[in-house]
Amino acid sequence: MKMPGLAIIGLGPAALPHAKSLVDLQDKVDVIWAASRTKERTEEFSKSFPFPVTNDVDAAIADPAVDIVLVLTPANAHLEIAEKSFAAGKHVLLEKPLDITLQRAEQIVSRGRASGLTFGVVLQHRFRPASLRLRQALEDKSLGDVQAASLRVPWWRPQSYYDEGGRGTFARDGGGVLLSQAIHALDLFRSLLPISTIVASQVRTTALHRMESEDHVTALMTLANGAPASLLATTAAFPGFPETLEITGSLGSAHLAGGALKLSWLDGHEEIIEAEGKSGSGANIMDFPHDAHRALIADFLAAVAEKRDPIVTGEEALATQKFIADIIRADPSNFQPV
Repeated sequence: MKMPGLAIIGLGPAALPHAKSLVDLQDKVDVIWAASRTKERTEEFSKSFPFPVTNDVDAAIADPAVDIVLVLTPANAHLEIAEKSFAAGKHVLLEKPLDITLQRAEQIVSRGRASGLTFGVVLQHRFRPASLRLRQALEDKSLGDVQAASLRVPWWRPQSYYDEGGRGTFARDGGGVLLSQAIHALDLFRSLLPISTIVASQVRTTALHRMESEDHVTALMTLANGAPASLLATTAAFPGFPETLEITGSLGSAHLAGGALKLSWLDGHEEIIEAEGKSGSGANIMDFPHDAHRALIADFLAAVAEKRDPIVTGEEALATQKFIADIIRADPSNFQPV
């Protein structure tokens, strides 16, 4: 069978783990184009990867040899590119978040589903071995009933990060730490532990950054089973620490820090899964392994071949974006539009 052809659209920093993954998956997919409207981006990309480059994004999408479009641009361009891709009959894999507002995110999901094509979103934390093992432990109830949970994302970004290319603005990114950095941990949290309500939240910008959107968020939540939960998400915690999810069960507890998991049972036995590498929590934003990206892309390619939904569908990504919007709305200061 002919391998599917793929076009990468957007060659900024987010392209690095994807390109590495596509090199690993060359026996499953043929990269036809790596496209950016910025000549400097294509020139720099071509120094590291063997894929053909172009500055004509529309031509790359329209190319008959392209079956799949991998969208890695800033969030505010997602709707336009996704619409063009669906109209051209292409399957779409979209980097998080869906787009900068809920309305635009809902449009993408609706049009993706109506197209009959495969549509997935890059929320790769679900594919980490530690995440998969934790999901299994929750599903088989080996930890008992969940009694409480907390999620902490104490990351760091220097001011130079936000001085570059509109980062942290509503117009380009749609928001700050919630939609751009903590979204991966929030997506995993929500998919593992259904949430009933956001009791209260505080959405703020600290004195450590000059930026339009938020860099520090706290929230109190109630899980679907009535158990309490809490959140801290920030990019103002120098020098940056791994995101940590803790779950207290009636039979034991789980401690997931970055990609490392420790399960501890009341009877004294433990299970440990080591992390694959760093988490990208500090100033070097791409300092993490690409294993989870590769697993997510492989699942998407299998979904295209098998004519099924990928594990992370548009609807799943939209549920996470709505969760983020609910956190923001729970702050009485009305910090930002959603």
